[in-house]
Amino acid sequence: MPRVAVIQRSPELADRAATLERAVASLHEAAQADAQLVVFPEAFVPGYPAWMWRLRPGGDLALTERLHALLRANAVSLAADDLAPLREAAKERRITVVCGIDERDSDFGGGTLYNSVVVIGPDGAVLNRHRKLMPTNPERMVWGFGDASGLRVVNTPCGRIGTLICWESYMPHARSALYAQGIDLYIAPTYDSGERWTATMQHIAREGGCWVIGAGCAMRARDIPAALPGRSELFPDADEWVNPGDSVIVAPGGKIAAGPLHEELGILYASVDLERVGMARRSLDVVGHYSRPDLFQLHVNRKALKPVEFSSHE
Repeated sequence: MPRVAVIQRSPELADRAATLERAVASLHEAAQADAQLVVFPEAFVPGYPAWMWRLRPGGDLALTERLHALLRANAVSLAADDLAPLREAAKERRITVVCGIDERDSDFGGGTLYNSVVVIGPDGAVLNRHRKLMPTNPERMVWGFGDASGLRVVNTPCGRIGTLICWESYMPHARSALYAQGIDLYIAPTYDSGERWTATMQHIAREGGCWVIGAGCAMRARDIPAALPGRSELFPDADEWVNPGDSVIVAPGGKIAAGPLHEELGILYASVDLERVGMARRSLDVVGHYSRPDLFQLHVNRKALKPVEFSSHE
């Protein structure tokens, strides 16, 4: 049975190089504990921009611009292979990795950031890149809207993996798109937490008949670099848990297998029995015998959406 490790540790916020060092160290630690799949939280590299929930859209514009410039400078460009240290560690350890990133657009304009998640295979190759379809509330001031080109389930030695980020898990059509691809491991990097989020993870495990891995962000104010612009004003209480984490692993059917890991930094482990997926879907397969396609149909546009199309007449 594949062994899963969920890394619930804080990044070096807005510092890509230092955060990647932490990610690689955590991957090696998980490998020593015989993990075959390592999962990191939402936007882990170079960190979830938690400041967005504390800034005023107009009055804090100058500080917002400074913070966004820092985030953009440290965001991940897949075209530039900024994830090379993590890819190389995955290849060295023969481990599958799922990691949330702040992704910098390299194709159009270069000014847009996306909340993305990548799946890296045990050979170090990026198997899939999914961009968050709908950034939540003030997240729309930070990230652009993704498309469905990455709304895919991919084969790995640990099973068929699909990802949705945070509140994408409240989008029934997005969930159905993953269920229809025979998902075994539904991975949800998230900034959400608490009992309602854990209940959502349990519901999806029941609904989809799959393993569900919620990878939560955990960060105290003291974990935020002192040099971050506005740190003392936005996060004055060093002991405050800015986010408690609450990473959780749920078995098909909805029973919690590990976690939630609350207000604690560490690694959450569980072994996943993929046979339980088929067993769970015997009685409830929402895209199979429970789907009623004569009544309900879903169309997913997987075409990569491009703001500009270039054609050549040469």
